Parts: sequence; C-alpha cells; structure tokens
Amino acid sequence: MDPDIQKMREVALVYLDRSGGLQKFVHDCKRYNDSKQSYAVYRFIISINPSDIAELDATLGNYILHNPLQAAQIFQSVCFIAIKTLSLIEQLQTEAQISILLKPTHLPPLPSYVLSLSAHPFNYTSQRFYMSEGIVIAMGTVTKYTQGARFLCTEETCPFSEGFRYIRVHCPGATESATVRTDFVCSLCSSPLQEDMKFRVLGDKQIVEMIDANVLNALKGSSNDKSHFRIQTFTVFLRDELANKMTIGNHYRIIGIPACVQNGLQATACIEVNSVQLCKPDGPSFVSDNFKYLLSLTSSSHWRFTAVLANIFASQVVPPGTYNTLKLAILLSLVQTCEKENADYLDMLIVTSDTLIIDRLLNYSLCLLPRGIRHPPSSEIFPSVSKDKHGTGSASIQACSPVLAKGGICYIGDLSSYKKDKLELLQTVLESRTTTVFIPGKKYGEEADQQVTISVQTNFWSFVDVDSSSKKHIQKENFLIGQMDVSLIPANLVDVFGLLIFNEFPSCRLCSPLVHHILKKAINPEAMLYKVSQQFSTQDYEEFILFAKNLHVELSSEAEHLIQGYYLASRRVRRDSIHGSTLSASALKILISLSKAHTKLSLRETVLEEDALIAILLFESSLTLKHGTSALCVAPNSVFPFDLSDENSLQQRDIYLMQCHHQLLKFIAAYGPGIHINTNEE
Repeated sequence: MDPDIQKMREVALVYLDRSGGLQKFVHDCKRYNDSKQSYAVYRFIISINPSDIAELDATLGNYILHNPLQAAQIFQSVCFIAIKTLSLIEQLQTEAQISILLKPTHLPPLPSYVLSLSAHPFNYTSQRFYMSEGIVIAMGTVTKYTQGARFLCTEETCPFSEGFRYIRVHCPGATESATVRTDFVCSLCSSPLQEDMKFRVLGDKQIVEMIDANVLNALKGSSNDKSHFRIQTFTVFLRDELANKMTIGNHYRIIGIPACVQNGLQATACIEVNSVQLCKPDGPSFVSDNFKYLLSLTSSSHWRFTAVLANIFASQVVPPGTYNTLKLAILLSLVQTCEKENADYLDMLIVTSDTLIIDRLLNYSLCLLPRGIRHPPSSEIFPSVSKDKHGTGSASIQACSPVLAKGGICYIGDLSSYKKDKLELLQTVLESRTTTVFIPGKKYGEEADQQVTISVQTNFWSFVDVDSSSKKHIQKENFLIGQMDVSLIPANLVDVFGLLIFNEFPSCRLCSPLVHHILKKAINPEAMLYKVSQQFSTQDYEEFILFAKNLHVELSSEAEHLIQGYYLASRRVRRDSIHGSTLSASALKILISLSKAHTKLSLRETVLEEDALIAILLFESSLTLKHGTSALCVAPNSVFPFDLSDENSLQQRDIYLMQCHHQLLKFIAAYGPGIHINTNEE
C-alpha cells in the first residue's frame, strides 16, 4: 500500500475523531443497522473544514480541495474499517457499498477557488471544489435519480453472481444512463452484468438555473454602470438533502464540483452542488457627511429633513423643487423595501400626462437599489412553466421581473397597456403577495397536477397615461370634487396600490426650469447643472437609502392613536348606502407602512405623530383622487404647499402642517366618536 495513502487515512481518522464527525458517523450507522434491511449503497455525509484539516495535515487538505473524488475514497476506506472493527452495520459486506459525500464548510478566499458565472473561459474539466454565486432564475420540480445500484454476473456458476461485488454509485456530472448502463461485463468470466432492481437506491434530484448577480444591472433599464460584461445562465444540480433548499429569485453562494453533462449532441456545463448558503446583502453602516450635516441643520423640525431630501432628489433628471410630492413618494417606497415575510410594502401608481419625464425619474430611482427591475413589456409579468431543457421532460418554473426584484422595486410601466387578465392577476398578487403556478401532471410526466406558490416580495411602480386613457374610453360625467378619471383601470386594482399620485406639472404647461433642464441635458447629458448634484451624488443617495431601509422602526402610542382615529373617522365619512365604506381593507396597513417609511427617511427609529400626519395627508390625497374629497378636505398639494426656496419657506410649511394636524384632530373628534386623542392647545 502507498505509504502516503496510509498516512492520509490515519489523518482522516484523527480529524473525524477531533471534529465530532466520528460520533455523527456512528449515529448514522446505527440508523442503518436498526432498519435490519440490506442496501446496495450506504450513504454518509462528512462535513470538512478545510482550514482545520490543512492544519492537521497539509497533504490531505490539498487532496480534499483538488481531488475530492479520490479524497472521498480515503474516507470510504476509513469508514469501512470502522464499521467492520466496531460491528456498526451487520448487513454491510464490501467497501464498494459505502458512498461518501464530502461537504466543505468553506473554501480558501482565493481567486483560484472562485468560479465566476460570467467569466470566460469556463473551467469545467477539473473535478475539484469551486465556490460560485448567482441568482436562481429557474427551478425544476423534484424528480428521482439512481443514487446507487447493484449488478450481478449473469453466469450462475460465477462467484460474482451473488453478493455485492459490483456496485455503481452516482458521480458528479454523470447522467442516469451512465450510472446504470447495460454494457458492463464481469471482470472474472467476462459474462454480461445485470442490475438487481430490488437493490436500486433512489434519491431526489432538482435542476436549477442560476445567473450572475450582475444581471440585475442589465435589468434596470438604465444604469450608471457603463461597463460591459457577459451574462450566461448556469445549470446547478441539487441532490437528496439539498433538493428544495433554494427559492426562485434568491441570491445564493454555492460550493460544488463542475462537470459537463452530455444530452445527445448538446453538452451542458453544470455544477454538482455540495453546499448552499443564502447571500444577504449588508447595507452600509453609514450615511455621507453631507447628509449628516443636513440632518443637523434641519433638526428643529421633524418635517424639514425629508422635505429638503425630496426637494433636491434626482436633480440629475429634474430640476430641484419640481415634482416634490412624487419624489417624496418615491423615496418613501425606496426605503420601505426588504426581503422579510409579511413586510410593509408601499406600491405606487402615478396618474400623469408627462410619461417621458416620469419614466426617466422612475428609471433613475430604480438604479438606487441593488434590486430595481424594469419589467420588459415583451415578457411574462409573472412566473411561467416550460419543459426542462436537459431532456428530463419535467417542468421548470421560469422567474419573472417581480420575483427577481425581491426586496426591491419592480417597475411595470404603463398599467393601461396590460390586458384584463393580467390586471386581475396583478391585483391578486398585490393583495396576497404570492402567485401560484399550475403544473399539469400529464404534460410533464407526473402522476398528479401540482400547484406551486411563489412569494412576491417587492414594491410595484406603475403609471397611467391620462391622455391615452381618455382616448380609449368615454369619460364619466358625474365626478365628485377632486376626483380623477382612472376608470380605465379596475377600481379594485387602483385601491390595492398604496399611493395614487397625480403628476404636478402637466405637459401642456411645463414650468420654465424644467424646459431649461431638458434642453441643457439634451446638449450635454453628463453636465452637472446644479450645485446640489455635486453635494449629494447618486452614490450618496444609494448609501443613504440602503442605510435607511435597514432601520428597525416602532410605532409610538401617539402615532398609533392618530392613525387609528383617522382610519375609523374616514370609514364613517367615506361610505355610501350601496357599497358601504369606500376605504379598502388594506388602508390601515398602508397608513402604517407610510408612517414607518417617513420615519426611516428621517433616520429615526420611533414613528412620531409628525410621521403619521405626512402619511395621512398623502393617503387622503390618494383617496381624493380615487373617490373625491371628504370632510377632512385636504389640498391636492397638501404635503408641499409652497416652493421650498429658503428657510422661511420651510418655516411656513411647518406652520401649515401644524394647522393640518389641528384640522385632523378636529376631524377625528367629529367623526370618530370614542377615539380620544391628546391635543396640545398651544
């Protein structure tokens, strides 16, 4: 025996003993032994820490990292000797029956161990461990594969016509036909071998398509990153305990062995995965000094910081001071994004005739988030099902823009361009935050039909072009005061959007600064037209939003009482004898989400009455556009009643908002009996 091999076996045993792997191995053996059933293959998973084993013996550590299939044979021999010495599995006969899967906890943080899904050329010939990252864009259903099989010699007089001499075990990259071929012959008598079907061991298999995370930059519609890169999907095989460990749309870090799978004349590069780890992006733990200074300057009022933020936001696209209400709504939606279940979502629908400017503004805002996706009109808006391209015939669920925008924003463009069935599906998704994919069993080789529910954790942005809408249908005549005609879109769908915003500057009377801005940008697209564009750069806003969105905020009792009081009073005021209350079922949730978003945007962790007031004013403006004005009677531009040109205008806005607060308290007292709100007469 090779002395190096013998030494590595001894080191492997020492490592298993020290790491606790031997104890787990004995426990797994007991499970097999207690079953009293003979298996063709006994499968064991051994966790390997490359750092620890390299410290113990560099040769074995190097062998595991660069020759994992041969290294598994080292552990196979050690495990077989342990089983026979300690009599752990009585049914076990040969070493070939033991299948070892080595699972490294991590790989050395060196470039040679990173397999980039967008790099070329792609090294799939060296069967060693690599680490890679990507986003899941397609997932197949779980099917069966042959984990191991027993073959017997067909010559009855041959000693190998019984026993467990010939065992076939799945290897990385091997197809089903390679594992259980029909052309094997006996090494003793050269007779054909035949599989003993009673001993075939089956396992679970799932085929997943991944793509480099850089694809998100390409799906934004426009981006500040002008670099060019190659994007290609990549096939990943999840087997046994790893099946269903991935979720479509999520970002994962995987460790596995690359291989090349032959399917007819087509060869597909893939990775046989050994371990899967979910990647969660860490937000920055800081905001720029300019934002900190602005926060200190506006600390005298809880309204001023967000007002100035909205006023100067997106100065690369529109002049400061224009579209302030819309820009505030965009910022609120941006910071109210996360990947948690049952999160506070904030969807936005804009009614406008300036589709070009609105489109530019929304595109610019999308790029401030890692997952801001612009939905291409040519593709399906929600997941679809197709046949797996690897020849298995099973179903494969294809991701869509809202799923890829997980924890971010999905901008779906003009809502009036979608057909009725798509709008109904969108309404269902906005209400439940899930979408269901139906997989007919007969079509995809399954015994029964399946329904797969996929979580949709994103904010939706859309707009309605009032000019095109008026041409497509006859407008209603019986409008209430303040109400807009959005009857082209189903009323229930409009209701589930958290915010309905009316564009402040219709195209027929564009303001002079906006005209000058557009002309100057047309001449020199890269020009910095305003000083604030240099003081508060796009990168500063990216860092600010990533910091603010990760803040954990709590409702104060005062803010909660104000929101509840307004909600109950509005339900009584906004009702008719036929349909009851016109407030949607999600109204209270939207109000809380708006309040929390304003708190995050203010870089605070407690929702105050001031935050709740801004949320109520924005929400009441949305209700007015949908259903007409109420007894509260807020102005269309209630959040920004004045142009913010200096500190005096900010002071005037504070006084105005305090009057709105007093008016709100009177509204609650009049129409929400039983609700007690503390008032400060000063």
